[in-house]
Amino acid sequence: MAKKRANGEGNIRKRSDGRWEGRYTAGYDPQTGKRIIKNVLGKTQAEVKAKLAKALEDSKELDIVRTDEYTVAEWLRLWYELYAEPNVRPTTAASYRRNIELHVIPHIGDIKLNRLTSRELQKFYKDLLENGRLREAQKEKNPGLSNSTVRGIHMMLHNALDRAVRERLILRNPTEDCIIPKLEKKEMKILHPEDIKAYLASADRRGVLPMFYLELVSGVRKGELVALLWDDLDIERRTISVSKQALSRPGGEIVVNRPKTENSIRAISIPQEAVDLLVEEHQKHPDNPYMFPSPKTGEMYYPDSVVNLHKKLLQDAGLGHIRFHDLRHTFATMALQNGVDVKTVSAMLGHYDAGFTLRTYTHATRQMQEQAAEKMGSFMTQVM
Repeated sequence: MAKKRANGEGNIRKRSDGRWEGRYTAGYDPQTGKRIIKNVLGKTQAEVKAKLAKALEDSKELDIVRTDEYTVAEWLRLWYELYAEPNVRPTTAASYRRNIELHVIPHIGDIKLNRLTSRELQKFYKDLLENGRLREAQKEKNPGLSNSTVRGIHMMLHNALDRAVRERLILRNPTEDCIIPKLEKKEMKILHPEDIKAYLASADRRGVLPMFYLELVSGVRKGELVALLWDDLDIERRTISVSKQALSRPGGEIVVNRPKTENSIRAISIPQEAVDLLVEEHQKHPDNPYMFPSPKTGEMYYPDSVVNLHKKLLQDAGLGHIRFHDLRHTFATMALQNGVDVKTVSAMLGHYDAGFTLRTYTHATRQMQEQAAEKMGSFMTQVM
């Protein structure tokens, strides 16, 4: 006899022996994460539905009692090992581990998982914002963690506790009712056109002009820049191919991965001047596969070494401090203000859509709108 399911009841079916069967998830194995499946039997569909409802209710109570075995610390460490570390990028995993061990566990690690409340989490976030920094040198300037850092800890906890709900270790996720700090909108800085000449002159004196010239005409991320190989340059088409990025792990290890999103894998057109500089640079080390090998090791530049070099260039040129990442903003801003359309700039930056680029560089597009308004005003004056 063919097996049947009751209408609208995906977990109830009629067996070939004529009896009705209801299957349900009684929990999850905390070590493997696999579902624990149990069943109830009855002569009629109504009987099985009643039994199934009672079994589900009973299993909830059993699960909640079982979670007395877990503290927040124990669950977070288990979640990190089984779910987080194998499935996120190395830098993200390192951030999770650091936040779990240095921030979460010292504050709320001893609380039983099924006793953790939104109020305790809210107090925890407040403590981090007011006095969360660990290094004494940093605490003197600002004792509290930034809003974005606390938001990151909140999102990590949300994911970990959401998994606990799925495994029916807790009835609901206490992070759902928390009020998290708003993102701080930082003023975007760029290297102004009148300062670019001095900046590049400093780079030339230090023998790194090709690297920083390329950065200013392409806007690649620091990890993408140091991971470039000579083979990534197409001299005839005047493009560089971005298909990988270097990431630094705790302890000084460098790993090379594919970019985070498929949009970040791209070919970027560059000026002929940049091509000429790159060819000249390659002639200094023709047998080295890296486009910009470290002069100390001959291997890939450590990403933070490029950042430190950037700081020296600013100092040499007598310029104020801007981040290395602001060179990427400089490229985007100058491109937009010089008439390159938003969609093209978005593709060159590796953004997931032009809307994100538009929102990020509102200041540049506002100037373009002002210029467009002036042109329309001149046109209307002529035709009136």
